Amino acid sequence: MEGATVIFQPVLNVFLLILLFAPVVGVAVWMLTKGNPSTGSGTVMWSLRLVMLLACFMMLLRPGIPGGATQTLATDTDIVIVLDTTASIVAEDWDGDQPRLDGVRADVQSIVDEYPGARFALITFDASAEQRLPLTTDTTALMSSLEILHPEVTSQSRGSSIGIANTMLQETLAAAAESAPDRSRMVFYLGDGEQTVIAEPESFAGSAEFVDGGGVLGYGTSEGGPMRITSGKFDDPSAPSPPTGSESEGGYIEYQGAPAMSVLDDTTLQTIAGELNVPFQLRDAETAIDLPEAPTTTTSYSDSGSVGNVIELYWVFALIIVLLLGVELARATMLAAQLRGLAVRGGDA
Repeated sequence: MEGATVIFQPVLNVFLLILLFAPVVGVAVWMLTKGNPSTGSGTVMWSLRLVMLLACFMMLLRPGIPGGATQTLATDTDIVIVLDTTASIVAEDWDGDQPRLDGVRADVQSIVDEYPGARFALITFDASAEQRLPLTTDTTALMSSLEILHPEVTSQSRGSSIGIANTMLQETLAAAAESAPDRSRMVFYLGDGEQTVIAEPESFAGSAEFVDGGGVLGYGTSEGGPMRITSGKFDDPSAPSPPTGSESEGGYIEYQGAPAMSVLDDTTLQTIAGELNVPFQLRDAETAIDLPEAPTTTTSYSDSGSVGNVIELYWVFALIIVLLLGVELARATMLAAQLRGLAVRGGDA
């Protein structure tokens, strides 16, 4: 029967395990045959030690039996995340006085969780657009990129356009469509909509033909939030405090003697949503993100196959080892007590 088949998943190569255990087993067998037949105690103990060695060997082989299957869901979708990394992305008006980037990271994690098996790409933009991550199923790499992400250096900021990533997005989507035409494509644009250059924002309409879904997510408030000065360096709590007013101090950006405030512009974000033909959603910490269903090319549980499970049995041999070690410990305790008793009687004599 298939259910009774034993599966081995050794922690080391079997031949290496044999090479490691063979000398020790040989010593145990030699001591066993050398035991004193009249008392039998040595024979019994070495028999138990031999059983312990064999149990340890079996445990390292990691035996198991098939335990059914777990269905998996695969999403045949390419998802491109376009993220604003200007200084305003750390404006402190998320969930009270937290930086907007905290909300961005939480929402990207929700996107990753919502579309298992999808491929993700990350494009960031400030004064220029940059592809931080090509299409990949490695969501750990995506989240790690966001964790270490810092906004542009304040001293180098010369203003930015909210549409500067339009060409890179279109090229990324077009390449994905050409290499895998059977896969659908989604775009999520995350930003506050602030246009800080005089020119009109570039249009994303050229990408619309490749987009099957997604959304534009807006961050910020109409009241705005202050922005800390960013130097492009990681903070080092152990470093000495810099002089007051220095850029590396992490103070706030000022405008005409007062903290500069970054204000949400939802009108421009709605324009981008219209160009991409995806919905716009204003985000805040109290409201759960509303993500669309994956396009119809998402495979079902039955179509995507299953991953077999194995019921591990190594714990049985681990339990045997523990019990035999208990016997060894009890015997050692008894021998120590006997030796102590002999020493005391010898001293009394």
